[in-house]
Amino acid sequence: MVVGAFPMAKLLYLGIRQVSKPLANRIKDAARRSEFFKTYICLPPAQLYHWVEMRTKMRIMGFRGTTIKPLNEEAAADLGAELLGEATIFVVGGGCLVLEYMRQQSQQRHKEEEQRAAWTALLDEVGRLALTLEALQAQVQAVPTPGALEEVRAELQEVRAQLRARDPPPKCQAAPVVSPSK
Repeated sequence: MVVGAFPMAKLLYLGIRQVSKPLANRIKDAARRSEFFKTYICLPPAQLYHWVEMRTKMRIMGFRGTTIKPLNEEAAADLGAELLGEATIFVVGGGCLVLEYMRQQSQQRHKEEEQRAAWTALLDEVGRLALTLEALQAQVQAVPTPGALEEVRAELQEVRAQLRARDPPPKCQAAPVVSPSK
């Protein structure tokens, strides 16, 4: 999976570079044309970059105390414009990375919120089912047992027997049988 991500990242980087290159070129042209932009925006970073680069090269070669001459104005303006263009490309690429990171974080938060909501719904459902179970258990305990039903039947038969003993059944009077005459 990681191996497949690198070519995609390289392609994304090239795409961002191609998109931001025209913007960087416009900034470079404006820096070369505008005296204010050239003097205050391009020249100081270019001279600093030149000083750091030359100082590093001199130290690598063993020349420690050598003074470094600043670049002439035209070379410094070109270098400053190039640095500004590269910085623009870097800022656009970094901005894309930050936006992608924020989008991923937003999706992750949304996913976690959905999981929390689902978990809460499940807990509510479990609570509701627990209450239903308690109600059903109470109903089951309220139902008389078969032994209790037999006792009630026996008592009912006793009551019936007592009622029959008090009130004898009415005597049936036999009707005279009339024979048909011939």
